[in-house]
Amino acid sequence: MIQKENVPTAVITGSTAGIGKAIAISLAKEGFRILLNGRRPKEEVKELLNNLEDVSGGIKQHLYVQGDISSKETKQGIVDLVSQELGGLKVLVNNAGVATKDRKDMLDLNEEEMIELLKINLIAPFMLSQALTPFLIKEKQQSHLINISSISAYTASINRADYCISKAGLSMMTQLFAQRLAESNVRVFEIRPGIIETDMTAEVKDKYTELIDKGLLPIRRWGQPEDIACAVLGIVKGYYPYSTGEVINVDGGFHLRSL
Repeated sequence: MIQKENVPTAVITGSTAGIGKAIAISLAKEGFRILLNGRRPKEEVKELLNNLEDVSGGIKQHLYVQGDISSKETKQGIVDLVSQELGGLKVLVNNAGVATKDRKDMLDLNEEEMIELLKINLIAPFMLSQALTPFLIKEKQQSHLINISSISAYTASINRADYCISKAGLSMMTQLFAQRLAESNVRVFEIRPGIIETDMTAEVKDKYTELIDKGLLPIRRWGQPEDIACAVLGIVKGYYPYSTGEVINVDGGFHLRSL
């Protein structure tokens, strides 16, 4: 077992690229040991694991579980490592998610496509949170469950109905876990990213760049994965000790309504 004394631990799903990777690096810099998860082969993640060791001041044996988070085997692999190797859990970040495969009218969305996306974006984080809750509760000091959702939780896009529904569900999941775990000193938050520059948004980059330039956002720039990581840091550093179930918008002001 890893020598874990005084070393806080974090599980971050979907953490080999984009937002999840930025969160992992930020937490490693704060001295966390990280358990990464993603679909990439482990050989492609070695550089990131080495980087985590470097930025965390020499904390070794950051871990990686390869696999689709909606797979029972992947979930169990994460739980086993938390129990047998990490010995505990300070922070869980549910970040893994997929975009709508084929943007089309919601009236043409088929059942199989919808079920597949909901399994990854909503059911999987719920079940993983359920499985890891006992470890969060056992922490002597306050621990955190953080869900990375999207402005799509409240922004209706009729060509991405499955994605919007999954993120709206994640918002309710945040409220439910916040209510259930408050007495156990586990604080639960939802971070709601806006238009973030990642692989997921690459195919619509020109469209959103034009919209941003025309004033879609009060802060006229693309969001970066590091912007989300900053919000996570604020939570895990304990800057919100009297809050739970809270939504933190990281969206350049998209959520503001103005006339």
